[in-house]
Amino acid sequence: MSEKQTIRIGLAQINARVGDLKGNVEKIIKFAEDAAKIGVDILSFPELAITGYPPEDLLLKSKFVDDNIAALGVIAKKTASIDMAIVVGFVDKKDDIYNAAAVLNRGKIAGIYHKNYLPNYGVFDEKRYFKSGTGCSIFIIRGVPVGINICEDIWYPEGPSMTQALAGAQLIVNINSSPYHAGKWRFRERMVSTRASDNTVFIAYTNMVGGQDELVFGGHSMIFNPKGELIARGKQFEEDIITADLDLKMVDIARLRDPRRRSVMFSPEIVSNVKTVNVSLAVMGAITGAVTGKRKPKIMSEAVEPLDPVEEVYQALVLGTRDYVQKNGFKKAVIGLSGGIDSALVAVVAVDALGKKNVTGVFMPSQYTMPESGEDVDALVQNLGIKLLTIPINDIFKIYIDNLSKEFAGMKPDITEENIQARIRGNIMMALSNKFNWLVLTTGNKSEMSVGYATLYGDMAGGFAVIKDVPKTLVYELVKYRNRCDKTGLPPVPERVLLKEPTAELRPGQKDSDTLPPYDILDPILNAYVEEDRSIKEIADMGFDEKMVAKVVSMVDRSEYKRRQAPPGIKITPRAFGKDWRVPITNGYKR
Repeated sequence: MSEKQTIRIGLAQINARVGDLKGNVEKIIKFAEDAAKIGVDILSFPELAITGYPPEDLLLKSKFVDDNIAALGVIAKKTASIDMAIVVGFVDKKDDIYNAAAVLNRGKIAGIYHKNYLPNYGVFDEKRYFKSGTGCSIFIIRGVPVGINICEDIWYPEGPSMTQALAGAQLIVNINSSPYHAGKWRFRERMVSTRASDNTVFIAYTNMVGGQDELVFGGHSMIFNPKGELIARGKQFEEDIITADLDLKMVDIARLRDPRRRSVMFSPEIVSNVKTVNVSLAVMGAITGAVTGKRKPKIMSEAVEPLDPVEEVYQALVLGTRDYVQKNGFKKAVIGLSGGIDSALVAVVAVDALGKKNVTGVFMPSQYTMPESGEDVDALVQNLGIKLLTIPINDIFKIYIDNLSKEFAGMKPDITEENIQARIRGNIMMALSNKFNWLVLTTGNKSEMSVGYATLYGDMAGGFAVIKDVPKTLVYELVKYRNRCDKTGLPPVPERVLLKEPTAELRPGQKDSDTLPPYDILDPILNAYVEEDRSIKEIADMGFDEKMVAKVVSMVDRSEYKRRQAPPGIKITPRAFGKDWRVPITNGYKR
């Protein structure tokens, strides 16, 4: 290798749509053509970029697997004129099916890597579908030994990255579809930094971006040098190509100065089983192209600054909403507006995701609705510039009560009558959805969903639950953030909405605090129980009243049947209700 040998790496964090093989192929080809214009030598795409992630039970359809392999062939053919190694995630089929990465060059598949470590926790279920790979290769690209592996592989200190580095790899290309939750990027960066420094190797970590059902992929691709230093970081929640010129001499210097590599105890068979694959690209320097001899355009490697923690969550909600609506063939959304903070947050997220012309608000007052609620709804829709429909429910509610008067004779009004009002509103929302092909965005937050403070077939009725995984206390922070950063200078959410006490307005003088502890007490209890699986006693020992904790825990456990019938919503916490949370409905265990 030349003293000045460098290689230009490109990471294409794309927004792939599950099952849209044709669309994903077109996007991959377009990004490859763009990368070629700036002289990229190796371009990597995310894990399962051809199929989208996670393809789930589409993988049980033989034709889908075959079509994805054919799509890989289309990419190879369409990029045959590009002198660049392209790493693409796809599903390979041999004796079984594998989560795989193909290395393409000049119209051919130079080699394939099979993912060794298959995650089977949280939202992941890869062992249901894939067989684990058992080996790894070194790809010689422009004279540079490159190790390629996939997502979970890099989380293991003694995994493929170590084996490939010991076998001579100077660059590890790790392709990912790593779902977002708040703050996850910090842990991920520390891990990749450690792998780079421990193995004295460059690591290029490419991640997916976009929304897929309840998951959001945050992008945030990154490149680390052999010292474990960050040299480039991609945007969050946006498609991007991250580029850097890697001085491979830095690897040689680092390895000469690091005695740990000489002291590593490993079986010689491990390294001897690493195959070497020569990819037919000419050796070249950092400045000129090997084939054309022309100077490469200059690039600037930069580490894009991460978003503020609250802004990060907000942007995840916007991306998740936009992609769920648009990828499922909808253009417009409709939201029930109450004058409260939850529906206000969903409305501003929807406008930022879809545009004000594509969002309609519906106000459905009853005899219990306070005048202030109507005023706040009017102010919100005026600030956002969205259409508002006002449909009172008093007359419909009266018909329900009259028709049930015989059956309810002699019984006092209770939660039954409250839920009838919510279900009337749910029916109206679904009628509008059917008539105008609007997707109903529900407005319940995680605190409410945890304890079942929601009406089945009422306010839970809809197509997508935008803030389903957002605790109530965080709802306030998100609204404050959105009001602060409004580019028009006019905060969209009226200040009174932030100040007034939460209420469902289903009976005279009702407040959420009549049923629930204050949210600044409820949310920490829920975090301890739902996120951390702590017992009642353990939570009480944190300083909470044990009877209150027991009541909250009982409400969470009893509400599982409701949550199973709720629409999907965006995951922003480490443990969201859905794939992360698999508690039986019929459950006799009490904590």
